[in-house]
Amino acid sequence: MTTQHRPARLDPVTVRDWLARDDGPRLLDVRTPAEFETAHIPGSYNVPLHLLREHRDDVSRHLDQVVLICRSGSRAGQAEQILAETGMTNLHILDGGILAWQQAGAPLNRGRRSWDLERQVRLTAGTLVLIGILGSLAVPGLQWFSAAVGAGLAAAALTNTCLMGTLLSKLPFNRAADCDIDTVVRQLVDAGPVRA
Repeated sequence: MTTQHRPARLDPVTVRDWLARDDGPRLLDVRTPAEFETAHIPGSYNVPLHLLREHRDDVSRHLDQVVLICRSGSRAGQAEQILAETGMTNLHILDGGILAWQQAGAPLNRGRRSWDLERQVRLTAGTLVLIGILGSLAVPGLQWFSAAVGAGLAAAALTNTCLMGTLLSKLPFNRAADCDIDTVVRQLVDAGPVRA
């Protein structure tokens, strides 16, 4: 069977069609375990971005064709770069992420509801800016703290990375006890191609 060339970014319909074929890809969801538990594509594997970054070689050894998934596509793009550094070439991104998948009416496994990482970043950044501005009424110069948070957000947008998001992803409520590199690799080894 010849392998069909697919673009780097795939819409939900294309991914669903590909999953139904014999050469279906592995689906790697790089969101936090809490986000994954809230809603994920059936048959996908949760490999949080920080875990993938730390163990890219271990994970890539067990992959062939991969579709990377996150909330909207940004973290999946970072995951694509990380895996490409290992020499992987069959990397694809679910265009629009889990939001596009959901909007297309595609199947989702749902669990306990939690805030996604981007929403947590907005709350934390907004709160820090507000504290800096209001605090500057009592402590002159504290408004520069708010300016630093704003500069950090601008840098995050320009580099398509987010230090605050990385730090928040390591908090206990964003992690799952069973989401470690050994579990992830064992799941990848034990299972064949997934179907949705």
